[in-house]
Amino acid sequence: MAALLEVHGLEAGYGKSQVLFGMALEIEAGQCATLLGRNGMGKSTTIKSILGLVQPTGGEVRWNGAPVQGKPPYAIARLGLGLVPEGRQIFPNLTVRENLVATAAQRLKPTHPWTLERVHQLFPRLAERSGNFGNQLSGGEQQMLAIARALMTNPALLILDEATEGLSPLIRAEIWNALGQIKSEGTATLVVDKNLVPLLRLADRHHIVEKGVVVWSGDSETLRADKGTLRRYLSVEG
Repeated sequence: MAALLEVHGLEAGYGKSQVLFGMALEIEAGQCATLLGRNGMGKSTTIKSILGLVQPTGGEVRWNGAPVQGKPPYAIARLGLGLVPEGRQIFPNLTVRENLVATAAQRLKPTHPWTLERVHQLFPRLAERSGNFGNQLSGGEQQMLAIARALMTNPALLILDEATEGLSPLIRAEIWNALGQIKSEGTATLVVDKNLVPLLRLADRHHIVEKGVVVWSGDSETLRADKGTLRRYLSVEG
């Protein structure tokens, strides 16, 4: 049985600048996976290449066993991928409610779909701010909105690029709790973030990226115990 997402030998870049040199990873249905590594190592480019926002120059991206590279981003997203982009990119001149319903869909016919009511239960603050415009929200509220907006497409895989960057500890905790709930309900997630401790609790599998390739992969218990890898690639002392 094929993995939900398979990436093999992926090469990509910008103009003459190559960033990915053979990226490889697999995500199973319902699994939480991470991309870890220092800035500029290719994590965001990997996400953009998976979603067709950057066209790969080599390698393969498969979704449920079928190749998707070369398809336009909207067609890839409709297969069941939801993105929470770095920088949030919410619609500033739409209300919170309008942001949520603008792209809502149930293409995969889920048995327990994400609806306006359910994302309000996940993030009660969005219900309180329902009539406010996107540009009237705090950074933490905007990130909640970006996550909820992606959930409203009812994806099989939710991708978060810098899930908690620049947020206060309290807001971070709320988002990590929400991601735990999302995982418990069977939605696969691919998370990019620098906060290793909550990721070690949440994720099933980690991929450390260095100069456009995965140099280490394994589960949380193995990574936690591998002090040399933590120091070398993540600058974490332990």
